[in-house]
Amino acid sequence: MQFLTSLILAAFLAYAGSWYLGYLEGNFALLLLLATVVTGIYWLAERFFFLPQRQKAVAQLEAETAQRRTDLGKMGIDQVDTDIRESREKLLMQPWWLDWTAGLFPVIVVVFILRSFLFEPFKIPSGSMIPTLHIGDLILVNKFHYGIRLPVANTKLTEGTPVQRGDVMVFRYPPKPSVDYIKRVVALPGDEVAYLNKTLRINGQPVPTEVLPDFFDDSTMQYHKHRRELLGLKPHQTLQDDTRPAFVPGADPFPGRENCNYTVEGVICKVPTGHYFVMGDNRDNSLDSRYFGFVPDANIVGKAFFVWMNFGNLKRIGAFD
Repeated sequence: MQFLTSLILAAFLAYAGSWYLGYLEGNFALLLLLATVVTGIYWLAERFFFLPQRQKAVAQLEAETAQRRTDLGKMGIDQVDTDIRESREKLLMQPWWLDWTAGLFPVIVVVFILRSFLFEPFKIPSGSMIPTLHIGDLILVNKFHYGIRLPVANTKLTEGTPVQRGDVMVFRYPPKPSVDYIKRVVALPGDEVAYLNKTLRINGQPVPTEVLPDFFDDSTMQYHKHRRELLGLKPHQTLQDDTRPAFVPGADPFPGRENCNYTVEGVICKVPTGHYFVMGDNRDNSLDSRYFGFVPDANIVGKAFFVWMNFGNLKRIGAFD
């Protein structure tokens, strides 16, 4: 068992190391699932086989010690060194290979359940969602809001709350599902969404906006046009860069592109069934559905709702819309 456990732990370390060094594309959900299964098997083996074996050895030691004390007593010897506490502790002690597997199972299974079905932490790596989310924000994502899904397979088990316009959603990037993206949902299945001359329209109606004072983006050291926009029930803020053109350069040949019409003014799309059109709040600095296409329902990870830490700015902590 020591040799087998060494091989298993070495395989996990090799996978994690290769992922960290960029030699392969890692999948943390799969890694966590495998760790839960492997340590769970060891935990069951420890509880129902290895621990009873060690307890049996302790019971045998205690019986042998008691018999020795009785035999010596019959010989008139009553001063006997029969302290077996140290030996008993050694017999009950978990070997290292169980300590690093079965011993970690309770922690790993809690992390697995929390991350897979309740809440998952993410770090914002870019400025595409400024001013709502800033670079370095550590956020929480509600994994059950849109329905509980199986880890790794992402198969939906419950329906949950339907996706709404204006939701800040984390999803698997359609061209590369191993990567998670975060954007705002602007259009639902069946909607016609138009972003022409930097004006957003849903089903032919302009989205209500309010002009705000210019916003200074400290990540680029520039001022941008700043607006309050109402897509859903709650307003959010957006940025626009007047130095950037309205047309969309370099859009991918994504599935369903025939539903879109690109012009020098921007793009108009009809959102297909089971898909969503997403955009970043930093409209001219966002790789979103204008470029990579529609987000399938199967790619949804969860709804982002809370900044739990930003080490560069503690005032960022709190809920957001």
